[in-house]
Amino acid sequence: MKKLVRLLVGDPKKLFTPFNLISGLIVATGLVLIAIRLVKGLGAVTNLTQMSPWGLWIGFDVMSGVALAAGGYTIAATVHIFGLKHYEPLLRPAILTGFLGYVFVVLGLILDLGRPWRMPFIMIFPRGVTSVLFEVGMCVAAYLTVQLLEFVPAFWEWLQWDGLRRFWSKLTVWLSILGVVLSTLHQSSLGSLFLIAPTKLHPLWYSPYLPLFFFVSSIIAGLSMVIVESSLSHRLFAYRLSPSAHFDLDTLTLGLAKAAAVVLWVYFFLKLIGLAESGDWGLLNTPYGYLYLVEMLGFVALPCILYTVGVRTRNVKLVRVTGGWTVIGIIFNRLNVSIIAFNWQVHPHYYPSWMEIAVSLALVTMGVWLFRWLVNRLPVLTEEKPEVGSNTFKGLWAEGA
Repeated sequence: MKKLVRLLVGDPKKLFTPFNLISGLIVATGLVLIAIRLVKGLGAVTNLTQMSPWGLWIGFDVMSGVALAAGGYTIAATVHIFGLKHYEPLLRPAILTGFLGYVFVVLGLILDLGRPWRMPFIMIFPRGVTSVLFEVGMCVAAYLTVQLLEFVPAFWEWLQWDGLRRFWSKLTVWLSILGVVLSTLHQSSLGSLFLIAPTKLHPLWYSPYLPLFFFVSSIIAGLSMVIVESSLSHRLFAYRLSPSAHFDLDTLTLGLAKAAAVVLWVYFFLKLIGLAESGDWGLLNTPYGYLYLVEMLGFVALPCILYTVGVRTRNVKLVRVTGGWTVIGIIFNRLNVSIIAFNWQVHPHYYPSWMEIAVSLALVTMGVWLFRWLVNRLPVLTEEKPEVGSNTFKGLWAEGA
């Protein structure tokens, strides 16, 4: 039983840290609010209305979450499709981050749906198969499965099932290709959702190129998120790194930054082309126009320049700060499209309640908890087996736990 407790929570004496206490309070509050929402409905905890049926749980948990979870397919494609094997040390953490991101995207979506128990019906009894929402739902479900299959080898290594691990390695390229295809579909389709609402989305953000904008920006989000995640992981979980691991994280970070800079410049000029085609230059001198300029200049053009300078001067610290700033910019863009600039003519405008914010914060915190739990127990950052790995697993049965 002691080994089981240690497997689940680690050393019980180390549970009561400031981080655990604060994050535990956040999660507890969120779980209470989730229970209230499930029992009393959306109106009990949200500011959603018939005119504004999409709120923070869609704009942040789903729209932003899907984009920030794109690191899985971008790094998988880099390693397995483009053959840049020196990025392999970043692959498994990126896949884990992406998988957990999609898990909590689904949880956020379940909370936002009026009748979430009907979600499986879309797969069992498909209707409206030409709907963009149907494509998004099916692709997200399929890609979540692909990411799980991509991460499964960590469990085989933990259990020391080498034969199954060798067999699974033959599937990695095909899983990576499938992951890229599915990601291309649903990342762009999230933008397609807004094409059917030209009168609801502000003209500065509405464009026939929205699917392309969403897909390209997801690549930026994935690369930037990997820069941030790898930096934090290798700092906070340094004790989990193998002493025999031979890779230069700074060099890999600069390589990711170079790719992010190129894609960011492409994205910036694509947005300019979209604005030029719409001819809505006059709207820039309006309150919403100022917000648009903040997004374009502060969160697109500025990271372009900073990434470029960081790569040219090999300033890794600047690159990592820029990665965090770019992640914030992606979230800002998704919130603008799905909440702030959506239903912009409706008064009063939707604002999330403190309870919606608390639930979203709790979901993010649970994702951090689960990431930390898995990193401490599985070979995610290292190929060496953790102390609570396979021997602990086998010892549970020997003790009858």
